[in-house]
Amino acid sequence: MRPTLALLVLAWIGPLSCGAAPSSPAAPATSPSPRAEGLTDADYAREAEAARGKMPQGFTLVLEKPFIVVGDEAPAVVRQRSVHTVRWAVDRLKADYFSKDPADIITVWLFKDKASYEKHAAELFGDRPHTPYGYYSPAHRALVMNIATGGGTLVHEIVHPFIHANFPACPPWLNEGLGSLYEQCIDRNGHIAGLTNWRLAGLKEAIQKRSLPSFENLCAMNGGGFYGANQGIHYAQARYLCYYLQERGLLTKFYADFVANQKADPTGLATLKKTLGEEDMAAFKKRWETWALGLTFP
Repeated sequence: MRPTLALLVLAWIGPLSCGAAPSSPAAPATSPSPRAEGLTDADYAREAEAARGKMPQGFTLVLEKPFIVVGDEAPAVVRQRSVHTVRWAVDRLKADYFSKDPADIITVWLFKDKASYEKHAAELFGDRPHTPYGYYSPAHRALVMNIATGGGTLVHEIVHPFIHANFPACPPWLNEGLGSLYEQCIDRNGHIAGLTNWRLAGLKEAIQKRSLPSFENLCAMNGGGFYGANQGIHYAQARYLCYYLQERGLLTKFYADFVANQKADPTGLATLKKTLGEEDMAAFKKRWETWALGLTFP
């Protein structure tokens, strides 16, 4: 199943869209870095200088707090992406979900096409990308993007360092459900809102084959379970559960309540039941599946 190619800059054209694969597993930073609390202009200047030292010729650097954006498209395009994708998403995500910036100053590397992405991921980070779209590398404090596939992957990956800073105990289903929700997104009355996207086809196929796990099982999955052989199904199910909550005006409330109650409810299932007003999740799943089968994309 192939994702649609993304529209490039939200402010110019319309909704951000793209497919995204799972992020790289978390790993310790390779060297000490400034922390979000008490970061100064000098801290950002130091990180920007380090990024400039890595930049090949022809790249442009833009400071877009709490990130640094580096790209090899035309300088004007890099600056436009910094404002119309990075800043746009950060402002709305922070308004609805996140009170803390990522703990590290993260550099967003925007490579203009597949060849540049693969070449520079190898040369700069020693990585062989596991996805054609982009990934978050905690070890290198970097978001590494093939921006030709669109801004949606970038918004997806921006979610992850914010989740790590604000909800480190977040289970995979919500971390990836929330990230993938914004692979295709718009501004809705000043708030970020996900739209249906390419994952819908896989979800419908899994519903028709009766291969979706229960919501109890989805919520309880650790990384090994979520990112296993059926990860595509898990991404789609988590995304469209978040979409269901969003469309009923419940998603931000669910997130806030889950964060507040995560010690007593580590999987989020109890908070989910309370938010939905549901006790019988098997019965809810049947109704949710009927609702999902009625969705369309595009």
